[in-house]
Amino acid sequence: MPEEVARAIGEIADASLRDFSSVANEMLSEAVKMWRCPGIIFAEGTSGRRARIPGTGLDVWEVIATHKSLAQDFERLRHAYHWLSDLQLRAALGYYAAYPEEVEGQIARNEVWTREWLAKQYPTLTPDQR
Repeated sequence: MPEEVARAIGEIADASLRDFSSVANEMLSEAVKMWRCPGIIFAEGTSGRRARIPGTGLDVWEVIATHKSLAQDFERLRHAYHWLSDLQLRAALGYYAAYPEEVEGQIARNEVWTREWLAKQYPTLTPDQR
């Protein structure tokens, strides 16, 4: 491994309070996924790093959840995300095809966030229902 690459990984590991090996493995995994799925990047979010459509702020799981809610109709998906290109939408669909378990897990974690769940987990954030 080139010294400059090792140094950069070490700096990221130190800043994130993680070990060198786990950071290097995560970077390698993401690099392989981006190579397999052009048009996808990874970004840090509140629940960790996630596959994202560059320049949009949209995670792949969001597009896929919408696609599933629209009976997997590509034309309806295009209409729902009219500001995205076909290539961007197909990149998200391609990522899902390659990594369905990852995307399904993200969708499942986000479906938990119901009004009832929030009220139970964070009662101070929910208006009093009396």
